[in-house]
Amino acid sequence: MLTNLAVRDIETLVHPYTNLATHREVGPLILERGKGVFVYDVSGKDYIEGMAGLWCTSLGYSNQELAEVAYEQLKKLPFTHLFSGRSHDPAIELAEKLKEIAPVPISKVFYGASGSDANDTQVKLVWYMNNALGRPKKKKIISRLKGYHGVTVASASLTGLPANHTDFDLPLPGILHTSCPHHYRFAQPGESELDFSARLAAELDEMIQREGPDTVAAFIAEPVMGAGGAVTPPEGYFEAINAVLAKYDVLFIADEVITGFGRTGEMFGTTTYKMKADTLSCAKALTSAYFPLSAVLINEQVYEVLVDQSKKIGTFGHGNTYAGHPVGCAVAVKTLEIYQRDRIIEHVRKVEPKFLQRLTKLAEHPLIGEARGVGLIGGIEFVKDKASKAQFEAKKGVALKSTSFAQEEGLILRALGGDRVAFCPPLVITEAEIDELFDRYERALAKTLDWVKAEGLLAG
Repeated sequence: MLTNLAVRDIETLVHPYTNLATHREVGPLILERGKGVFVYDVSGKDYIEGMAGLWCTSLGYSNQELAEVAYEQLKKLPFTHLFSGRSHDPAIELAEKLKEIAPVPISKVFYGASGSDANDTQVKLVWYMNNALGRPKKKKIISRLKGYHGVTVASASLTGLPANHTDFDLPLPGILHTSCPHHYRFAQPGESELDFSARLAAELDEMIQREGPDTVAAFIAEPVMGAGGAVTPPEGYFEAINAVLAKYDVLFIADEVITGFGRTGEMFGTTTYKMKADTLSCAKALTSAYFPLSAVLINEQVYEVLVDQSKKIGTFGHGNTYAGHPVGCAVAVKTLEIYQRDRIIEHVRKVEPKFLQRLTKLAEHPLIGEARGVGLIGGIEFVKDKASKAQFEAKKGVALKSTSFAQEEGLILRALGGDRVAFCPPLVITEAEIDELFDRYERALAKTLDWVKAEGLLAG
């Protein structure tokens, strides 16, 4: 029976990325508090937060330093904006720090409130810049199938997932999608990772030629594909992509919303995978998710255009109320300080072998075809037959069932399209907690296998 709190939820809320019909029957998981890598529901049951919330709570839960910084800023200056030339210390200090640690040369920082609006800004800047430079046809932006870049109208168009487009009248014209770089699922028989990467780069080259290089403005990519399945790129992929983009003067936008600030074992995934980005989008771990904040990092070329257009038009006509919120910026400054002071990236590198050893071992399970990751992010894929890589019918929801069993075992994970499950724990997780995370999931996998057999899903 649903609790009173659950009924109140059902009657008042629309939940993102939720089957709303099913939700009315089963109700929500209502969480009450968190500490470290654990969260606790209203009955007191503990769960390892195996997704760091939504790829974001990098320093874990209830970090007192971040809470105190937010409180002090709320007392001192709870809000002001950056419109009309106003500013404040936290916004300036954070921008200085972001420029200092950026993986590519950065001139200026533009703030927002989410990864979605950061990528929406990227689209607008690309269009704005090319108009200013007298290239009104150079507007098309290429993303990738299964890429994820947000849910605003523009960023959802960049996202290459059917559920984000169906019946929303998306994508917008001029947003294109090239192949997904998932070697396990999309490589041809016998094709090496390097050969697969070369083929995808050739496909991108052909797409740009077909559309016309004078019409293609930018390419956007996540270092590791998040909502598309926690997919790491194949060997040589970004090196091959870099060469194509340089050939046609196509701006490279790195979506670091998930991978920024240590997730891959480097400060940025751009460094991990040698991406020659021109601009970056950041959010999530920028504040360890303790306050909504995003940042678009732009190079000098883009900034000079904004300055010149301001002279011409009289203003830079873009921004939102909460851009550069002083509380968010103060929290972000402290978050970056903690990353450095507590050597969080070094910690990620230290525990990465344990995480990857336990993750890749899951591929030995009869239902798992692939298990692969980097740093403290990874994904697994369920298959009906390991030899052929044949998948279960999507409507059977095998990956989703496994995450339901994981929840029973006290572990929160996320099922994604393509019958995949993502793992993305807080960066502060210990080796012992990693073992406990995977022990709980292995028990969930055992339940999943029993369920699959009982449902007759392996027959034939």
